[in-house]
Amino acid sequence: MTKPSLTLYLAAPRGFCAGVDRAIKIVEMAIEKWGAPVYVRHEIVHNKYVVDSLRDKGAIFVEELDECPDDRPVIFSAHGVPKSVPAAAEARKMVYVDATCPLVSKVHIEAQRHAEAGLQMIMIGHKGHPETIGTMGQLPEGEVLLVETVEDVATVEVRDPDQLAYVTQTTLSVDDTKDIVAALEARFPNIIGPHKEDICYATTNRQQAVKSVAPKSDALLVVGAPNSSNSRRLVEVGAKNGCAYAQLVQRAENIDWRALDGIRSIAITAGASAPELLVNEVIDAFRARYDVTVEVVETAVETVEFKVPRVLRMPA
Repeated sequence: MTKPSLTLYLAAPRGFCAGVDRAIKIVEMAIEKWGAPVYVRHEIVHNKYVVDSLRDKGAIFVEELDECPDDRPVIFSAHGVPKSVPAAAEARKMVYVDATCPLVSKVHIEAQRHAEAGLQMIMIGHKGHPETIGTMGQLPEGEVLLVETVEDVATVEVRDPDQLAYVTQTTLSVDDTKDIVAALEARFPNIIGPHKEDICYATTNRQQAVKSVAPKSDALLVVGAPNSSNSRRLVEVGAKNGCAYAQLVQRAENIDWRALDGIRSIAITAGASAPELLVNEVIDAFRARYDVTVEVVETAVETVEFKVPRVLRMPA
């Protein structure tokens, strides 16, 4: 049988960012240095394939520090942790490595600096997300107020409207965040924002790439995990920018082929915690069913790299 023709727009950049790549290397290097098991507080990054692969190498994933023994190393995930977590590890004399993405750490430092200047913080983020919990946990309770939507801005109760600053989660929708910032600035004209936008380069670049491919595609598939904030935002961006069908898939086996019946073009991207081999797996699944023409749509070139902590570096 002749396969139907399909144009596959492959968005670039996509997949692993520098912070995710660094965090995975930290776990691998810790296992190499200290042997298995190495404990990891929370999923190191939000991707089942990555977590399962590291578990096979000797990582044990837990949600809280009290699930870890005192005599094995523990790694804190790329999303960041409240200050109380490393403090508790130090009190127990544990060996720990902080794999927090440096761009998340930048937000932590901003929040601390503003607090030292006497400002109350407002954080734009998703309630319950580990990055939000970690950033809010840099300061005493009540010093960071969370807003998730423009509507939240109208009801947030602050200590002094003239002594405020805001930070954001690094993986938010760029467009939605602009609207929330505009609402904050309208209600609190003297609020201080970050010197450089908190939404990270990788989130911004992946959303921009999706904006380029979505209008000309019958469908968009985002390779990523359901608990990955940046992956879910890519689905939303695709839907808002003219793509009639935008879905998140973890693996090729999750593709709903009935929903794609009759399509002539599809866009594929991947969240910042999804490895490229899962993208290739999805492309191969389309090649098995269609006569595929791949067109790479590149909107930015990424060259960012982050060093691993000194404690894990091997001698030259």
